[in-house]
Amino acid sequence: MATKQYIWQDGKFIDFNNAKVHILTHSLQYGSGIFEGIRAYPHGGRAAIFRLKEHVRRFVETAKIYSMDLGYDEEELSAAIITLVKKNRLQQCYIRPFAYYNDSRIGLSVEGKKVSVAIAAIPFGNYFENKGKGISCKVSSWKRINSEIMPPHAKASGNYRNSILASSEAKASGADEAIMLTSGGYVAEGPGENIFLVMKGVLVTPSPRSDILIGITRDSIIKLAEEKGLVVEERDVHREELYIAEEIFFTGTAAELTPIIKVDGKKIGLGRMGPITKMLSDSFTKIVEGNDDGFNDWLTIV
Repeated sequence: MATKQYIWQDGKFIDFNNAKVHILTHSLQYGSGIFEGIRAYPHGGRAAIFRLKEHVRRFVETAKIYSMDLGYDEEELSAAIITLVKKNRLQQCYIRPFAYYNDSRIGLSVEGKKVSVAIAAIPFGNYFENKGKGISCKVSSWKRINSEIMPPHAKASGNYRNSILASSEAKASGADEAIMLTSGGYVAEGPGENIFLVMKGVLVTPSPRSDILIGITRDSIIKLAEEKGLVVEERDVHREELYIAEEIFFTGTAAELTPIIKVDGKKIGLGRMGPITKMLSDSFTKIVEGNDDGFNDWLTIV
C-alpha cells in the first residue's frame, strides 16, 4: 500500500487530497503566487535535498521583490521541508514551496489579503522523456520578459505565462522545447531552464543581464565546470551562435542537465550528447547522489 502523503500548509500537515483553495483565490485568478522547485535524491536509503539553503533563500527573496509577508523565515521553511520529506517517506522527489494570496475577493489589490504558504513533496523522475538522447528546440517568436515589464529574477507564477506561450509554440511545431530571446535579440533561456553552449571548448552561458532567472543548477554547473578546469564565460549570446555551437544543454531543477541536439532543425555538433556535457552530467549526478565528498555541503540529508 502506498504511503499516505501530506502537504504542509500554514504550519500544519494536511492530507494530500485535502489541500484545496477557493475557485476565486486571488493567486489562481491573477497569477500572483510565487514558488520554488527543489529536488531530493536517494542517498543510502535516505533523501538528499540539493542546495536547500539556496533554494529557500531565493523563495524568500522572491517574496521580498513582490512585497509578500510569508510569516516564516528561512530556518522555519527549511525545517518544514525536511519534516515533510520525512513524513512522506520520500527519497527521490520534487519539492514545491508555494506562497499565494489566500483570498476570494475579486479585485487586483493585494492590500489586506492573507498570504498562505504551502509545501508539497512528490515523487519525480525525468522532466524530458528524451533527456538521455537529447532534445530538439525551436527559437521562440515570444521574447523573454524583462525588468521593465516584470522582474525576471523572481520565481513568480505569473512570469510563467510567458514561458507557457513559448513552450506551447515550440511543441506545436514539433520541437521538444523552446529557446527564448531577449527583447534585444540575444539568447536568454528556455521556458523553465537556463542554457549553456560549448564554443571552442569554452563553456558559454547568458549573463544575468540577459533577463534570465538566476538558476541554482546553473550556478552549480558553473562552479563544477571551473573546478574541472573549464573556462566559463557569462556574456551576451547571439542567436546564430546556437547553430554553430559544439554542444548545447539546458540546466534546471527539473531538467537537471539535458543535452540539446537540434535547434531550428539544425543539428548541433555531432547530433548527440557531447563530451563536455557528458562529463558535467556524470559529475553532477555523482554530487547529487552524495558520491563526491568535495560538494557534500550542497546536500541536506534527511
